[in-house]
Amino acid sequence: KARQVPQAIEKAGKDARKHMIRVPLTPKGTLPHEVNGRYGSARVRLIPAAAGTGIIAGASVRAVCEMAGVKNILSKAYGSTNPINLVRATFHALSQLRTSAQVAALREVEL
Repeated sequence: KARQVPQAIEKAGKDARKHMIRVPLTPKGTLPHEVNGRYGSARVRLIPAAAGTGIIAGASVRAVCEMAGVKNILSKAYGSTNPINLVRATFHALSQLRTSAQVAALREVEL
């Protein structure tokens, strides 16, 4: 929030850099597993897709997935379709992603 557009863009960029997360991806450019995210009444389901599928998502979820480097994904939004809440629900879903190596380390088992 700022009175002028350039300052608002600068503040938004600074806030975005502060809240960046690392998203684990498979070599095919998709998610390691299906995941659900929610924020308020907005719910988002992100589903891994086969290579060549592309990003099948609404505008808000598509923007987040493109910036995260996801190449192939299917998504579905449930409940509220407020763009801000969908973006936050997408961030919640992406923050829950784990690779098989991370899960194995958490469970203290070998693959």
